[in-house]
Amino acid sequence: MIPMDRLEQISQRFQFLEASMSAGSDGADFAALAKEYADLKPVVDQITLYKQLVSGVAEAEAMLTDPEMAELAREELPTLKAELPKVEAALQISLLPRDAADAKPAMLEIRPGTGGDEAALFAADLLRMYQRYAEARGWGFDLIEEQMTELGGVKEVVAHITGQNVFARLKYESGVHRVQRVPSTESGGRIHTSAATVAVLPEAENVDIEINQNDLRIDTMRSSGAGGQHVNTTDSAVRITHLPTGIVVTSSEKSQHRNRDKAMQVLKARLYDMERSRIDGERSADRASQVGSGDRSERIRTYNFPQGRMTDHRINLALYRLDAIMQGDLDEIVDALTADAQAQQMAAMNL
Repeated sequence: MIPMDRLEQISQRFQFLEASMSAGSDGADFAALAKEYADLKPVVDQITLYKQLVSGVAEAEAMLTDPEMAELAREELPTLKAELPKVEAALQISLLPRDAADAKPAMLEIRPGTGGDEAALFAADLLRMYQRYAEARGWGFDLIEEQMTELGGVKEVVAHITGQNVFARLKYESGVHRVQRVPSTESGGRIHTSAATVAVLPEAENVDIEINQNDLRIDTMRSSGAGGQHVNTTDSAVRITHLPTGIVVTSSEKSQHRNRDKAMQVLKARLYDMERSRIDGERSADRASQVGSGDRSERIRTYNFPQGRMTDHRINLALYRLDAIMQGDLDEIVDALTADAQAQQMAAMNL
């Protein structure tokens, strides 16, 4: 049972915000009030629903002692009591602290790990998987940097994904993805194990991260193409080096101005991610054990093609529909990871 005094405090804060906005405030103050009001409204709506249901159960139980109303109460009580745990669970989730980055667009970075050409081909498969997932959810998917091998594998790819709750849905994808299969380049039919690394970073806004222009070295260079008619003959590619951290980002479209903007976008996301990781590390000494800790070296998932199985090692989830998953059907995995993270939060908060 959720303490009613805590729910009452939230409701009173919401009423205070509502009154303050109605009374009128300066621009900056009003914006801050409006944001907190918008964040609290779905929580207060859930509190109202929960209180109504608790009250309904209490009234129906009281009616059991009334001969004229007892039959009606006996009919209503099972439905009300069955609904109460669902509403209480939804309320508990709404009370969890929100990740401020959840609603943001995201930067997706994929690089091959161990496994040579097969790792690069697997990285390309992961890229297509995320592209199809984005398409299914109606998100925008814009490639910022794409370096391919001659066999069609990925050396490195960076994509900008926009839409509703992109980071919230993809943030648990960061880590090492392992594949077990017979490579197309293998004539002996032997199963190989290789890996690719995925990083999902929330897009940073100017208010999130500030970059000193004196800390940057910006170089222009010739874009690399696939050869022949695809070779870009202008020095349009941009490489930005952040001197304090050593972070290097590139973008190699035909427009140098667009490349600079995109490279800055990626740089801000990486610096923002570093700052988020630092803060999270200070908050939790046990951070590495948490789902979605962001540890890029953690092996999070195995894709076993001979058995048609995907295993997520963080939550011991095994699904035997690998073909559909590689086509972008990721919702069951994402939902399970989100539910596990919420359960950990609720346990930590004694909800």
